[in-house]
Amino acid sequence: MGSNSRKNHIRIVIALLFACFIALGWLYRSSSPVVATAGAEPAPTPKRASTPRKVKYSEFPHDSKSHKIDCSSCHKFPSDNWNKVRTGDEAFEDVTEYPKHETCLKCHTQQFYKGAQPAICSICHTSPSPRNSARHPFPNPREIFDLSPKGKTAESDFAVGFPHDKHIEIVSQNVSRTASFVNAAFVRTDRRRAGEESCSVCHKLQMPQGKSDEEYVTAPPAKLGDGFWLKKGTFNSSPTGHKTCFTCHSAESGMLPAPQTCSACHQLKPAAPASDFDAKLAAEMKIDNKMMMDAWRRRDSSGKFSHEFFGHVEMSCSTCHNVLTMNTADPKTKRVGMASCATCHATATSDDGGALNYEADMRKKSPTFECVKCHVTFGKLPIPDSHTKAISAAAGK
Repeated sequence: MGSNSRKNHIRIVIALLFACFIALGWLYRSSSPVVATAGAEPAPTPKRASTPRKVKYSEFPHDSKSHKIDCSSCHKFPSDNWNKVRTGDEAFEDVTEYPKHETCLKCHTQQFYKGAQPAICSICHTSPSPRNSARHPFPNPREIFDLSPKGKTAESDFAVGFPHDKHIEIVSQNVSRTASFVNAAFVRTDRRRAGEESCSVCHKLQMPQGKSDEEYVTAPPAKLGDGFWLKKGTFNSSPTGHKTCFTCHSAESGMLPAPQTCSACHQLKPAAPASDFDAKLAAEMKIDNKMMMDAWRRRDSSGKFSHEFFGHVEMSCSTCHNVLTMNTADPKTKRVGMASCATCHATATSDDGGALNYEADMRKKSPTFECVKCHVTFGKLPIPDSHTKAISAAAGK
């Protein structure tokens, strides 16, 4: 090989090596982290693939993103069985049945044909199979649903937004020429429903003791002593169905919101505040009254407050409740403040009989002391500022 050929060969090899080094340099730069310099935008951090939340197809969450659609997309008003669930004079047009299969099949065909007993079918059916089409009662009417195995443990995704200020005048004004509520029906009357009578139209004592010797909802342990056991007449009831509402808001009256406008009243529940409720203790009591247990779970002040206690039953509802600001979908508007309790239970000193004073003094003596006169679980917590301010105000400080 001549000297010129050898030189050309060397030049080609060097050029190829140089090109390889450049290519490797670019590859290294593209795979190395970029160090941000002053004034320069940092390179975006690659996003990790999020792990999808496991879907439980045996439940229907109304608050899921895919289910936030118009109610009429699934629910037909009125249901085909509205005059079979309620009969005779009690029947009225209402949503009383689960949506039909085609509503669910729009999105869940795969889940409908998964296995011999698809989990998604258990939302409506008691024992899903081709030979058993039995269904759970629909959650409306509640008086039927709550007695079923599913209803005893079910919890609704919704809160009903009832603005008291828009309704209180309907039952509190002088109605010599106006209708008023009596047994969920409009009748003409010259009776004035004012003050406490207005509240009693919708709210009644649940399981009152009255003249009975049995003061507890269920039989207490033999050695209960001063321990807590739920007593009769502790809670007031609230309307749970459409019967009272549809007296005014019916297709015949044309009063808005119309009965088929579900979202006007049914709103997704906000985060519930902590309640003075002990689930373990409640289980020991074996109370099968669903409405009573729901009321206890919502008690975010005193879990032991009894409406039928002789000192409370003589008080007006407005002593504790500000009806004009109360909206049932907003827990903050329903809360009873400490000022209401202080009316009777905060005194200048413990010697004057104030239960709040006594328990505050006992907590000062022993940090482990539990305030049990009013509370079930809250009594273990630090005393809130509202309580100490109430004592100071009673002492004129």
